[in-house]
Amino acid sequence: MGRSFANLHIKSGDLDKTLQALQELTSKHGKVLGYPETPERKAVIYVSQSNEGWISVLHDYFVWGTVKKVGRTLSGLLEEPVMTVGYMNEEIFELSFFEQGEIQAERIFCEPWTREEYEHLREERTADEYMQRVLGMQAEEENFGAFISLTSPGQAVERLSEITGMSLWSDAEWLPYEETLRARFVTYEW
Repeated sequence: MGRSFANLHIKSGDLDKTLQALQELTSKHGKVLGYPETPERKAVIYVSQSNEGWISVLHDYFVWGTVKKVGRTLSGLLEEPVMTVGYMNEEIFELSFFEQGEIQAERIFCEPWTREEYEHLREERTADEYMQRVLGMQAEEENFGAFISLTSPGQAVERLSEITGMSLWSDAEWLPYEETLRARFVTYEW
């Protein structure tokens, strides 16, 4: 088994508004974060405003498969696009975009044999023009085409990190072990 991680990112520079939405997410929609109806403890969420355009979020419950549900729900609480990232065993990189509680675009980066091995591995909605707009690559048709045609999950994560100006190689599970990651994220409890 290889490296795996999951995280989400809000296309926004408004940290206060994002924190309010995250607090609402934990208090009213805690089930998508794995909490029971009446949680026994406060929710812990890690937030980073790495650059002016994106706010990153980590949580212990984020894995490939669960992070999309959180992204969908959170996008219904915000007016901004939410991007979720799921990377599994160095074989699959799933990139999804949500707005107003609905999936807007998705791309799965993997080798052809991986798609065959995972029979149900299909994009929920392919809308490259939406993805291109949110990533700010409208004028870079050639670069965008090269990005979405990647089949190596690791290369796709690296390229998307360059495009967004922030490292996507992050997971709540890594925080205790990686000092640079700990320095980027602030802990919030609600």
